[in-house]
Amino acid sequence: MTLEIKPFDIAEHLNTPEDIRNFLQEVLDTGDESDFIHALSTAARAMGMSEVAKKAGVTRASLYKSLSENGNPGFITISKVTKALGCKLAVT
Repeated sequence: MTLEIKPFDIAEHLNTPEDIRNFLQEVLDTGDESDFIHALSTAARAMGMSEVAKKAGVTRASLYKSLSENGNPGFITISKVTKALGCKLAVT
């Protein structure tokens, strides 16, 4: 019997807006800027890149590029994507 091991993808477990908010908050609390951009990408995949791009007012291709490993999104893009995911950026 062969055991098949599938890579873990957190996006498959972000099923609700609350899951996405908690995930992004955890990354903000424990990670750095590049971790947060990666988390935005993961959350966008979980919700659907096309839907997030539409809500953020950007093209799907530019969203993929901005949130890619080599992407460098500006604050406006990060803000729009965060809002499209149903979240708010806050300073405390």
